[in-house]
Amino acid sequence: MPRSARSFADDIRARSDEQLRALLRARRDLARPAPADVTALAARAATRASVQRALENLTADQLRVLEALVVGGQDEAAALLDAPARAVRTALTRLWDSALVWRSPEGYRAARAVPEILGTPARLGPTVRELGVRDRSPDAPAAYETLSPAARSAVDRLRWSSPRASFDGESARSIRDELVQAGLAAPTDDGIVIPREVGLALRGGRLYRDGLTPPTVPASVLSQTDVDAAAGAETLELLWRVEALALLWESDPPRVLRSGGLSVRDHRAAATALEATPALAAFVIEIAYAAGLLGPDGDFEPSWLPTRLYDEWAAAAPAERWATLAAAWLDTARAPSLAGTNSPQGGVINVLSTDVGWPMMRNRRLDVLQILHDLDEGTVAATDFVDAMLHWRRPLRLPEGAPTRADEVLREAAWLGITGRGALSSPGRALIDGGDAAAAIAAALPVAVDHVLLQADLTAIAPGPLTEDLRRLMQLAADVESRGGATVYRFTESSVRRALDTGIPAAELIAKLSDASRTPAPQPLEYLILDAGRRHGQTRIGAAGCYLRNDDAATLDAVVADRRLSPLQLHKIAPTVVVSPAHPGTVLEMLRQHGYSPVAEGADGHVVHAGRDHPRAPQRRESSAGVRLDSVDDRVIDQLLTRLRQGDAVAAQAAQKEGPRIPSTDPTVTLTRLHDAVADRAPVWIGFVDTDGELRRTLFRPERVEGGRATGSVGDGNERRTFSIHRISGVVPA
Repeated sequence: MPRSARSFADDIRARSDEQLRALLRARRDLARPAPADVTALAARAATRASVQRALENLTADQLRVLEALVVGGQDEAAALLDAPARAVRTALTRLWDSALVWRSPEGYRAARAVPEILGTPARLGPTVRELGVRDRSPDAPAAYETLSPAARSAVDRLRWSSPRASFDGESARSIRDELVQAGLAAPTDDGIVIPREVGLALRGGRLYRDGLTPPTVPASVLSQTDVDAAAGAETLELLWRVEALALLWESDPPRVLRSGGLSVRDHRAAATALEATPALAAFVIEIAYAAGLLGPDGDFEPSWLPTRLYDEWAAAAPAERWATLAAAWLDTARAPSLAGTNSPQGGVINVLSTDVGWPMMRNRRLDVLQILHDLDEGTVAATDFVDAMLHWRRPLRLPEGAPTRADEVLREAAWLGITGRGALSSPGRALIDGGDAAAAIAAALPVAVDHVLLQADLTAIAPGPLTEDLRRLMQLAADVESRGGATVYRFTESSVRRALDTGIPAAELIAKLSDASRTPAPQPLEYLILDAGRRHGQTRIGAAGCYLRNDDAATLDAVVADRRLSPLQLHKIAPTVVVSPAHPGTVLEMLRQHGYSPVAEGADGHVVHAGRDHPRAPQRRESSAGVRLDSVDDRVIDQLLTRLRQGDAVAAQAAQKEGPRIPSTDPTVTLTRLHDAVADRAPVWIGFVDTDGELRRTLFRPERVEGGRATGSVGDGNERRTFSIHRISGVVPA
């Protein structure tokens, strides 16, 4: 049990090192930038911005206990929530750890900024004192029974939802008058407001219907082996689709829209090629982009192409490839589910456009995965349960009725293999825990087979996932006809020609397929490959950077035979024509350096000046990840704690002289300390700039802080003064 203190600041200063560590772990924003001492830490912990951030991280049960403390105090909190006193005390201890409450001689009290931020705790209205009306709460239940059906229906709608309502129309105004006359509401300019005491009486003295009861945990549980098997199958499908997308865009790159992103037509074409729905195709494209595997080529009319990083990714093992995609999904602030929906500005949101970004998506994924992680292994989490848990764990960020996008996150997690059959997979659990996710997915992947079954109808059946070498061979030499438990490949003239284009001779291709097949190579397949091999390469196309022509064949022979020009790789294709893969400017310069006198000509045969291309820096791909924040881990917290204690020691030494040292404080911290001093009726030392521009100090007992001014008595007497906040350089407790 923490000891009582005179004020919130005293409560913070009295904490032990371990208690301060708990505070900094719960509210890591207090460590950036590092406060000078514990007094500065207490001032920052009381600021509205920091308290707001801490409140947004509370779960519903903790928030409800805090609301009960604000409404009725510590003694009435358990009754207001209809909850065990032990559960309330446990929640109050956690709230004290986060410095959202402090221990006064009268019991726990909420930090000063908490009621201001909550506004209407538990959707209750202002108190009768704030409204300036008489307390009619003892008669509220009886008055409710005497209401007309219409007025009673209005109270039923407002009882748990809102203390305020407006009424338009003659009949509605009659209901308003009836509620006011019954003493259940106070009139306002545009309607009514139900006083807090009356609202509590109408609720039977409870803040919430369900107290501190969280959503019911689902009872459906699967074998973790079955979950991992389903996740492994989804992983192979995703890896195949990313590779298929890269091959598609490598051969036929789509254009980048002027506004950025991918056109709807190219999106649909990708979905057809990947045998996927538009939503799944958008996910594959976005996840590949987030992992750096796709990007614009940077041309004058840019296109989407695989990056150099894709080649490294494709050469890695399947588990490593999956780990790259999974890490990118967790890290990216893009929401692929937005692709294809209507933009607030009008029109459709295109894949890969800036409109697909949603900064909250990363935190939402982590929240959803943490919910799955906290369940027992193999527990199937339905969307309704995850949605309810998100509202329970983030009640201020996700008030009742706010969309959570839980269905979208769960769908993407299933496509990625982080979940299987609705439950968290072992690779997904390792990903959340920071373990070896690649090893976990490697164990979950189906056992690869090293053979296929060649058929006489120019098809091949793969009875399972193939080994990497065999899969690449089949992907090169055949087209996928169907997928499932077994994959059916079909050999065509174009697919065989695709394999021959890589330099594999026809005989070698037949030998590789025969070695990989459990059945003999059928004669139709051999005929197809041999026939394609005979026609392959009869007509040849090459690339040349420039040509040299001279009617004197002997001069060209001398140029080709000159060893000094061997870097140009000159090749004679006709008695009077020589070609080179080098740039025309390079050839022109080297020939002149070695005693020849060439000139450059254009396509029309006229002499032109052959210049060089200007070098260009490689395009820097914009990162799709969001803002990075420095982590506040235990090492940083220990260093900060040492600094805080050193700052306290320096302040204590300075206080032994003429009053304490008064360091400069931020205006926000100054206001917070003055507000605390008014609430606690405690004196403070202030440094201020007088009318002569001199920096002075005095003992100040503030009585009121408003309008940018602080009023109170100074010194040991009763002299009253008013200081402008902007003239106060610093504040420290007396």
